[in-house]
Amino acid sequence: MGTIRRARKNASAMKMVGALLALHREAAGYTQSSLGQRSVLGEEMIASIEQGRRPLKPDVAAQLDELLDTKGTLSVAVSRMPEVDLVPMWAEEYLDQEREAIVISSYENQVLPGLLQTDSYARAVFRSRVPVYSEEEVEQLVEARIERRAILRRKEPPITCFVVWEPVLRAPIGGRNVWIEQLRHLLTCSELPGLMLQVLPLDRTAHASLDGPFVLLETPDHQRLVYTETQRGSQLIADPYEVAILTQKCAMLRSQALTPEDTRDLVDRLLGEQ
Repeated sequence: MGTIRRARKNASAMKMVGALLALHREAAGYTQSSLGQRSVLGEEMIASIEQGRRPLKPDVAAQLDELLDTKGTLSVAVSRMPEVDLVPMWAEEYLDQEREAIVISSYENQVLPGLLQTDSYARAVFRSRVPVYSEEEVEQLVEARIERRAILRRKEPPITCFVVWEPVLRAPIGGRNVWIEQLRHLLTCSELPGLMLQVLPLDRTAHASLDGPFVLLETPDHQRLVYTETQRGSQLIADPYEVAILTQKCAMLRSQALTPEDTRDLVDRLLGEQ
């Protein structure tokens, strides 16, 4: 089953679990607000889960089972979700948090950050995937990535910092024309309010994130989260200790990278060489 079909299946299962939560909540005499206060989840989180926009986590399901006296119904429902859908749940929650974040910081050493990708570059990235996506899947994924870019042009956009390893900047993903278009797009993005783009030069003899890429988010209620991806999955981390470590790495990477001004000069030079 392709990623798009898995995502749709996952969304359907999340809505089913959300509807089950709503049914038990109403039967127990709670509103979304009162249950949010009683469970310390908050009204918005309860609403998101019931609408199928956020997954119900096993520990939260157990807590709600106890509060609503559902005799384990919610925990069983969560445990019976197909295992293949558990990884997309992390990504879905990350995208939900990204849409609302007030601060986004990331380090990338494979491809350019999704929020900065052009349509053509994103299409080339998705077409490089193994096993391959169908063209229909590629176009749906590109459309979703395009929608994400609106985050940078919100009425009150987040503060964003992107650190990119130099080989990523120089890699002609999609071919020369796609690459040139992407470089020009980066220059345009670098002028957006509150956005900082920095390149980590190839000649650095050491740097703070040899372990790989990551994204730091700060939510409107000032909770800090970390999102990481691997070849076969992804993870959203809220543990304060782990978040603190990645926050320190991010600060060190920014000090080791070129300034935003020098980064724009580098992009200009690359375009001038074409």
